[in-house]
Amino acid sequence: MSEDDNRPSPEALLAEAAREGRGRLKIFLGAAPGVGKTYAMLETAHERRREDLDVVVAVVETHGRKETEALVAGLNVQPRREVRYRDRTFSEMDLDGLLARRPKVALVDEFAHTNVPGSRHVKRWQDVEELLAAGIDVYTTLNIQHIEGLNDVVEQISGVKVRETVPDSVFATADEIELIDLPPEDLIKRLHEGKVYVPEQARRAVHHFFSPGNLTALREMALRHAAERVDRQMVDYMRAHAIVGPWPARERVLVCIDETVDAQRLVRVAKRSAERRGAAWLAATVETSRAYSLTEAEKDRIDEAMRLAAQLGGETITLAGDDVVATILAFARERNATQIVVGRTRRGRWSLGKSVTDRLIAETGDVNVLVVGGVDSSRPKTVATPNPMVLRDWLNLAFAVAATGAATGVGFVVDKIGLPIANISVAYLMAVLLVALKGGLRPAILTSVASFFAFNFLFTEPRYTFAITDTQNILTVVFFLIAAVVVSNMAARLRAQMQATKESARRTGNLYDFGRKITAAATLDDVLWAVVHHVAATIHGKSLVLMPADNGLSIAAGYPPEDELDDKSAAAAEWAWAHGKIAGRGSATLPVALWLFIPLQTGRGPVGILGVQMMEDADMPSPEQMRLLETLADQAAVAVERTILVSDIETARVATERERLRSALLSSLSHDLRTPLVSIMGAASSLISYDEALDSCNRRELAQTIQDEAERLNRFVQNLLDMTKLGAGALKPRVDWADLHDIAGAAVERTKRLARVHAIVVDIADDMPLLCVDAVLMEQVFFNLLDNACKYSLPNMPIKLWAIRTSKHIAIEVADQGPGIPPEDRERVFDMFYRVNQGDSQSGTGLGLAICRGIVEAHGGTIHAEPGLHGAGTCVVIHLPLPPEPAFSESHP
Repeated sequence: MSEDDNRPSPEALLAEAAREGRGRLKIFLGAAPGVGKTYAMLETAHERRREDLDVVVAVVETHGRKETEALVAGLNVQPRREVRYRDRTFSEMDLDGLLARRPKVALVDEFAHTNVPGSRHVKRWQDVEELLAAGIDVYTTLNIQHIEGLNDVVEQISGVKVRETVPDSVFATADEIELIDLPPEDLIKRLHEGKVYVPEQARRAVHHFFSPGNLTALREMALRHAAERVDRQMVDYMRAHAIVGPWPARERVLVCIDETVDAQRLVRVAKRSAERRGAAWLAATVETSRAYSLTEAEKDRIDEAMRLAAQLGGETITLAGDDVVATILAFARERNATQIVVGRTRRGRWSLGKSVTDRLIAETGDVNVLVVGGVDSSRPKTVATPNPMVLRDWLNLAFAVAATGAATGVGFVVDKIGLPIANISVAYLMAVLLVALKGGLRPAILTSVASFFAFNFLFTEPRYTFAITDTQNILTVVFFLIAAVVVSNMAARLRAQMQATKESARRTGNLYDFGRKITAAATLDDVLWAVVHHVAATIHGKSLVLMPADNGLSIAAGYPPEDELDDKSAAAAEWAWAHGKIAGRGSATLPVALWLFIPLQTGRGPVGILGVQMMEDADMPSPEQMRLLETLADQAAVAVERTILVSDIETARVATERERLRSALLSSLSHDLRTPLVSIMGAASSLISYDEALDSCNRRELAQTIQDEAERLNRFVQNLLDMTKLGAGALKPRVDWADLHDIAGAAVERTKRLARVHAIVVDIADDMPLLCVDAVLMEQVFFNLLDNACKYSLPNMPIKLWAIRTSKHIAIEVADQGPGIPPEDRERVFDMFYRVNQGDSQSGTGLGLAICRGIVEAHGGTIHAEPGLHGAGTCVVIHLPLPPEPAFSESHP
């Protein structure tokens, strides 16, 4: 055996991972009430209590049994929640209280119980699901007749329709099942002793549900289910521990669903057949062109059967094809189905071929076909109610009569002209074709028959009788009838296909239009508005989107505008958000809410909740609308996530930029503040310590150092203040007429001490006009540029400030003859705290050029860096707009 053979299977690993963090469910299963399930559960709870586990009684129905009440008395009990319904008060399990307390084990009696309206969930097993998801172990009790898959079998055995059921898929998730068995004789004895019901109820029960035959059958079902459960646990154990054993090929059961009355019974039969075989099972329905002519009741029956199949743990598939048998067989071979379950369908009164069941039996080959008897495949009889379909049928009938009459009129005209009688049949064929295209197959067949009799009665010899004496006319009439039927059938199928194509195009167009709208939306508000507007138009109702906020979910968009939700709808929305499942009106969770809520989920998790509300005449969206809504919700979730990601990326970019600026600022503060402070402190310390030993020349030099470094520190602080003002938009130029010669001269004078080894050459054109600028700020620009040039220019090399007037602007350049700026850095040097790494020791904050750009752009100009003369050094070029002509007073001396 290889090492790989000892490894658990991927399915076992996935199942184990899915159970992580989830509570364990133990079901005490019995064949009937009174076998001792609750008593056994309480005894087990006492054992867990002796192991120092926190065991809490959530719900236990003692039914007045003293032994049971004694066991409850020794355990911690969670008080129940009072629910008011129809002027009566009921007690239900306090789900929120249990979730807040979080015991290790919760005892929940009567797993299939239906909660009082107004509770969070419709069924108690849904409450248990929430407890398990929170990591709380649950002990519960269940009778075999409450399993959904056995509902019809129990009714057939006992004659009692069980209303409270638990889905088979939920029952299958139990981690442990303990069978509580009691022979029928002992149970009936307990019943007579009053240990199950009160005496009057006990007498009725013995003659009805608790008969020995019923109890024996129910006991057998309970034992079989328990045995099957043990077998599945054994297989799971073998897989989890990689135990090698015989693994036969797995069988697969396929059940075919159509609009028959008892489609749900087919689903239950297929479920039981698959369980007995230990096989997987699927439910499939074929959507033909005829599907668009089905009534709403027939569509609902298909949807209900498919939902039941999904609830019972089967896989549901909707297939498309015109040939039901061929489509089913192709799918069965594709999915390796070994058995097909169908109902016994009767051939239609006017059908010419075999029924679907007969064809499946004849064409399946190696696949077994299980035909379920007693399934009524006919359409149900309904009470006559106003129906738009009836009116449409009468209109189609009237159109068929009118078309036949019109064709007859054309026939009289053709007969008058004297054309051959065969030409008259063409007119009737055209009438059949038109009726088939407009009304479908049944009106077309009626038109064919009416045309046949009209043609025979009015235009064949002898006329005005149905007798035909001419052999040629017999052939004409017979072939006309055959052609009319064929044409009507083909035209009706063409019409159905056209309707199917239109419906498909409508759905596709709806999704395309929605996708186009949300793709064009740039912001989250635009996306949400597009979502609610499109969804409301699709369902002809109301829609809204809720997004997470600081205090829970809040309405982010609504159409028509909606500001708040009622308490029940808000609770349903919160539950849908917390669990990622549909909740609200028409669902199994909080159905009393006014809105239906669909989670907007992506791979990253939920991003919001879509709420819909139909108009007053509709309780909830139709199955077709529901499928479309779920698709729209998926697209909306992706669009919302896209905008959130864009916002997150922008936030991250801003945070990164802020962090970079903060680091640069701290670096500048640590270096550019410390250096002048150290020089000032050193010079001042020397003056104090060596005052008598220093001559006047040394004192002057130290004082000059203090002044220079203090001015340097002042310039640094001023740059920080100016940059802060620029970032806040508070630095506004106070423009006035100023002479560029004066501005440049003041800047050069301030720079003289910094440019001891450099000559500053100023070359400003004589025709330079007055500038409309803020002289103080422009002087700061020139000073920063000259200071920067002095730092990086080679010793004893001149620095040039040059300015001319062009036809478009004022051009100003400050050029040095230093190492220059690399091409990739010429734009970035104007960013805050950016300094070119040239391997020198020149200090600087990287703020000077950034301040220059802010001031120049505030004056409506531009600034950029270029290579110096002959490619040596750097030339910073400023372009300022030409000033307007100054207005002078006409009165002058």
